[in-house]
Amino acid sequence: MAADIHQTLLGYADCGRAFAMALVIEDAGHTPRRAGTTALIAADGSIAGTIGGGLVEAQAQRCAVQAIRSGRPEVFEAVFEGASATDCEPICGGRMRVLVDPTAADRRAVYAQAVEALRRRQSGLLVTRASVRPDGPPEVSTQWLPAGTAAAPSPAFPPSDALAACLASGKAASLNQEDLEAGTYQIAVVEPLAPPPLLVIAGGGHVGQAVARQAALVGFQIVILDDRPEFADAGLFPPGTTTRCGDVARELAGYRDAPGTYVVIVTRGHQHDQQALAACVGAPLAYLGMIGSRRKVALVRQALRESGAAGEADLACLYAPIGLDIGAETVPEIAASIVAQLISVRRKGTSPRMPMAPEAPP
Repeated sequence: MAADIHQTLLGYADCGRAFAMALVIEDAGHTPRRAGTTALIAADGSIAGTIGGGLVEAQAQRCAVQAIRSGRPEVFEAVFEGASATDCEPICGGRMRVLVDPTAADRRAVYAQAVEALRRRQSGLLVTRASVRPDGPPEVSTQWLPAGTAAAPSPAFPPSDALAACLASGKAASLNQEDLEAGTYQIAVVEPLAPPPLLVIAGGGHVGQAVARQAALVGFQIVILDDRPEFADAGLFPPGTTTRCGDVARELAGYRDAPGTYVVIVTRGHQHDQQALAACVGAPLAYLGMIGSRRKVALVRQALRESGAAGEADLACLYAPIGLDIGAETVPEIAASIVAQLISVRRKGTSPRMPMAPEAPP
């Protein structure tokens, strides 16, 4: 992920390790990676991250070793238009341009700004400009634009409306302009960087632990809530997990109003699940899911409606029974179905739901 690669860049720079940054600056057609994809390549050719593997990555590694020796950035183009699946030429049908920059460590302060902003859960744009000239190496600059100031770049390229659109979409963009008088061609890669999505797991038992492990692998920042100290032990969860021991419903109140938060309710019993759910309904959450059978879910929904704690509109966003319908039985399988649903909501805005009971049983 972008934050990880920039953190790695800081580590390389701080220890004096020679490296070049390989950044995809343009893509067209079907390519293994899109503009904004970054990898770091050391002087021995070893690589952190990936720009697509295969021949393009091998070419980037060769270029990086040469660029580190010369100290000069360069740009190369990779073509994926081989005519036969039986030869070694890539046949995706697209083109990539890659900037190989051995001077990235000189801009350490800019990358440190981006990493610190993400640590504080703040968003922004990382803008890398490459001025490509016919008579010399490209000139490279990088700028961090916090979300509140991303509409006011300096210099004026890329234009502020393009930056605002990129920030709103959350997708990296490659923009270019040609200066005929100067004979240069400018490319700007605009990377929207946002803190990892926050996943609050109510319940630190076996399912909560399994969900935390799998969700951490796909980039979620994890918070575990449990009222039992033995299940709020940080040692049970991936590094970087925040654990809080206390009344789960009260603890959830501190997270429910943060837009973009994902909440998974997997406590040790239906009464605790119901209390946790009541603390979340009506909140501007990105995702709210509760574990349980169709019968349990129907009873909990009915109880919340009858008590006045939630109306039908409040419960409309609930994913319960939780997870995708993949026939999961074991704890790891259940966790996989839940995390797959989280990914679907994160990337597509919605997800298929498990079928619910038509009505609560008597």
